[in-house]
Amino acid sequence: MSKINTYDLEFKQSSVKLAVDSGQTMVQTAKDLGVNVNTLHGWVAKYCKKANASHQQEAEPNQAEKIKQLKKQVARLKQERDILKKAAAYFASEAL
Repeated sequence: MSKINTYDLEFKQSSVKLAVDSGQTMVQTAKDLGVNVNTLHGWVAKYCKKANASHQQEAEPNQAEKIKQLKKQVARLKQERDILKKAAAYFASEAL
């Protein structure tokens, strides 16, 4: 019977980092670490998915703040445009 290996969280995370950042193939990285390539693929899929989700959650509040600021800026610019249109119409009518 084959022995089921259990790996701690730190080993899994460092293995994923190595697999992603090393520039080696996944097969070579798995061989160097002494783990099955399918196991390494599973870890990469799991931990990269978590990292992307947390990164996206961090970005969302910043985007909401940015959108709010841009909406305020658009409203102010529309007001300025309307004032300039009225001023231009006023001075054009006086010039005639």
